[in-house]
Amino acid sequence: MSNRHDSGILATPVTPAREGGLSTFGGVFTPSILTILGVIMYLRFGWVLGNVGLGGTLLIVTLSTSITFLTALSVAQIATDQHIRIGGAYYMISRSLGLESGGAVGIPLYIAQALSVALYTVGFAESLVATFPRLDPRAVGLVTTVLVALLALKSARAAIKAQYFIMAAIVLSLVSLVLGGPVEAGETVVATTTAGPPVGFWTVFAVFFPAVTGIMAGIGMSGDLRDPARSIPKGTLAAVGVGYAIYMGLPILLATRASSEQLIADPLIMRRMAWWGDAILLGVWGATLSSAVGSILGAPRVLQALARDGILPRRLQWLGRGSGPDDEPRAGTAVTLGLALVAVYFGNLDLIAPVLTMFFLTTYGVLNVTAGLERFLGSPSFRPTFAVHWSLSLIGAVGCIAVMLLINAAATVIAGCFVIAIYFWLERREIQAAWGDVRQGMWMAITRAGLLKLSSNLDSKNWRPHLLVLSGAPTRRWHLIELADALSHGRGLITVATVLPTDSVSPDRQYSMESTIREYLLDRGVQSLVRVVTAPDPFTGAEQLINAYGLGSVTPNTIVVGDSEDDEYRQEFCSMIRQFHASRRNVVIVRESADGFARRGRIDVWWGGLQNNGSLMMILAFLLSTSLYWSRATVVVKMVVTNDGAAEGANSNLQSILKRSRIKAEAEIVVSEGRPFDEILLESSRNADLVLLGLAEPDDDFVPYYENLQRRVRDLPTTLFVLAAEDVSFGEVLLERNA
Repeated sequence: MSNRHDSGILATPVTPAREGGLSTFGGVFTPSILTILGVIMYLRFGWVLGNVGLGGTLLIVTLSTSITFLTALSVAQIATDQHIRIGGAYYMISRSLGLESGGAVGIPLYIAQALSVALYTVGFAESLVATFPRLDPRAVGLVTTVLVALLALKSARAAIKAQYFIMAAIVLSLVSLVLGGPVEAGETVVATTTAGPPVGFWTVFAVFFPAVTGIMAGIGMSGDLRDPARSIPKGTLAAVGVGYAIYMGLPILLATRASSEQLIADPLIMRRMAWWGDAILLGVWGATLSSAVGSILGAPRVLQALARDGILPRRLQWLGRGSGPDDEPRAGTAVTLGLALVAVYFGNLDLIAPVLTMFFLTTYGVLNVTAGLERFLGSPSFRPTFAVHWSLSLIGAVGCIAVMLLINAAATVIAGCFVIAIYFWLERREIQAAWGDVRQGMWMAITRAGLLKLSSNLDSKNWRPHLLVLSGAPTRRWHLIELADALSHGRGLITVATVLPTDSVSPDRQYSMESTIREYLLDRGVQSLVRVVTAPDPFTGAEQLINAYGLGSVTPNTIVVGDSEDDEYRQEFCSMIRQFHASRRNVVIVRESADGFARRGRIDVWWGGLQNNGSLMMILAFLLSTSLYWSRATVVVKMVVTNDGAAEGANSNLQSILKRSRIKAEAEIVVSEGRPFDEILLESSRNADLVLLGLAEPDDDFVPYYENLQRRVRDLPTTLFVLAAEDVSFGEVLLERNA
């Protein structure tokens, strides 16, 4: 069962497999080889050979088996690295790529296996009715489905023992075929739906490929195995190898006994070749029943693992219960039986069969991706005793995708959309696992590569604000974080930093506060890094943070800090701003008015020219106006001139700059007519929602300058004091597209 805490669902590991489980031969090899040697071998192999010839058939068998073989290698790697429990492929994927990826594959895999039970029992019913026409195919399908499920409910051991008899029937049919002889040349052939003009190589390939995709039947028994790490690799690879040998030998035999026309026209051509023709019927029936048994054994175990990991909704978690000493998923088997019976009674399985094949192939592809990523990243925790190069897994994944598109492109798209939808549904539920996964290692590798590629030389064309927000407690100065989030557009980096007194916070408390702030930000939709540091006072802590925080070329280039009007701390505050400027960090000081950001309808930028402060203010205003928070805001660029004669030239120049900057803004030229700037500023921006003003470079007289500035803007709306300090030409950022 799963436990919840404040951030989501905490999935607990599933129950370990019990001692005295199934062997390699019974638990993996037998279900796998019986699913591989299925109805396609009996009913369509002659058609394949008749259409593409002996050479083409051997090539198709080799290509198809190669993809399955590469997937088997990936499975062997994962199985010899993890302690595999119940759930098979779902368990492997979820423990490497995370619960979201595992669930996105596991749910479709369960549905595919459950509906496959119906697919195979209907196939058995149709072949039986063809021999005994008086039988009702629907009734035969329903009864067969129930009998197969009852066998699985009894126990996995009983079902595996039943498969031994099925294997004997298949072996008998193959022996009878080998001992048979050629089809008479003049023998009458009744044309069937498979007859027709020869078809192309890739069409035939698409028809044959599902014949070699039976390894999931053995992998699905992972929780019932005595030693999964040993049995899964050996049993899976052995099944692939035996299947390949049989599939390479059969076309040679068939090619010497019948013509292409006979092979294409008669799906049961093997029955006419065999020493005992009815043995082929036993093989067909055995193939369908063995596939049905494999599916009815595998599907409930995937469902059981999904429920135990909290993937299924809470009201369905009873499906994770096991029964008896072998932890049999009887509840899941009953649910699977119900789903299969509905499909047998109502469903048109011919329509859903291609999508089911896509789900199986998606699972194979993701298994290859999982093994390839683990091997490529080289995490010290990934130590499989069976190891192959990561490129082989990648080739297997590409092969799975290519085959999916060849078989049915439309079904591929449908299956892909279904898997993606489940992934995002699980991601929104914020399921958390009690184990790590490969995603952290993947992001670490990408981050490392990116950091090493980034140049230390600043590039104006690719400049964007990376913001360090000195917010203190986020709940008290949320407006600073909200402003930074609007400026970043979800592309620049934001770090929310808090400085705590050194003597009052332990390292554990510091770590706990970082986690609390991070969850608080995520709950409000803000993606940000969080940093909590200790220092004797906030100003010293901020300066230390600026000097030490960052990694390689990725350091905050813009500091967002709240205004301080406390006379007691003004000296320290101004000293901190001087330190920021000396460290080549841009500074945005936010002086919040009583109305906050008000209606977010108008942004006034007081323009003083293209020097860095002016250009940086224009860039910040543009970023704000194109954010969700300020999407309805109008940017007004204001400039003061002394007389009407200068106004026309100033307006023309400002309009030209706005056009070149490609910023949607209005230009407003204000003639001073002898009035002081402070009076013009207050009168013109009184009704704005945000005002941007440039800040003079800090010098020895910065404290009195800043005191005077605070008095001058006291009656203004919320104001940003902007100070450009970075070694970047913000004029080029503003105006030059190809700078």
